[in-house]
Amino acid sequence: MTVLSSPFPGMDPYLEDPAEWQSVHFQLIARISDLLSEAVAPHYFVRVDQRVYVTTPGDLDRRTIEPDVYLLRQAPARYQTAVGTPGVTPFLLVEPAESDPEIRDRFIEIRDARNRAVVTTIEVLSPFNKRSGAQGFSAFQQKRENVMASQTHWIEIDLLRAGSRPQEVTDKGDYYALLKRGDRPRPYAVWFFNLQNRMPTMAVPLRPPHADVPLDLQAVWDELYRRARYAQSIDYSQPPPPPPLRPDDEGWAQARIQTWQTARQHSVEAARQ
Repeated sequence: MTVLSSPFPGMDPYLEDPAEWQSVHFQLIARISDLLSEAVAPHYFVRVDQRVYVTTPGDLDRRTIEPDVYLLRQAPARYQTAVGTPGVTPFLLVEPAESDPEIRDRFIEIRDARNRAVVTTIEVLSPFNKRSGAQGFSAFQQKRENVMASQTHWIEIDLLRAGSRPQEVTDKGDYYALLKRGDRPRPYAVWFFNLQNRMPTMAVPLRPPHADVPLDLQAVWDELYRRARYAQSIDYSQPPPPPPLRPDDEGWAQARIQTWQTARQHSVEAARQ
């Protein structure tokens, strides 16, 4: 363990909090797309696209939603004087508009550089598309069905223990990454892993004659965790967000956190000397 590393060898359950996941998801998508862009060039390119949902009551906790529409107005002179600093350029006041909040659900596409055809779709699941009855759930299931029936390769990565899962991957692991190749209906390749495991390196298929590209999910996660400095912002003195850990995982997690906190304290003290 290092000062900026996670207490956990693989997925960190504290980052499964829906209020935190929007940021985590954004960073996962960005990091995966950056790595794959280098690996698949020059025959392919990577793009990040998004689905936009207008939320309805009960879709998600409003803490997970950020407004996408804002109202601008000129700040009154008295406000500029009260909060401004002499010599500062006059500014506008910005506040969220009164509208239904939106959720933007991002995903990755690998496209053929010759004709821009979608070769591989990569989805990192979110609470919004794992909650049965929510707009995101039905939209995601429809897209999953459509892509799986096509010649496009389909990858889904689920790092959330909560929420609904397809029958073929239910109760087989805390987390999973699934690959359905576009040129074969079955079977799917699935990498299952639990809280106490490191994340796998999975295959990302392209088109013949090009070989699969390896995607090291653990390396992606470790870099994300380090860059976001979650070691400094997550309160590990509190229980992790729901769902509760299994009893054997709970004891193991507490021991990992205690060891990690001790190591961090020693590192901080050594740096001060």
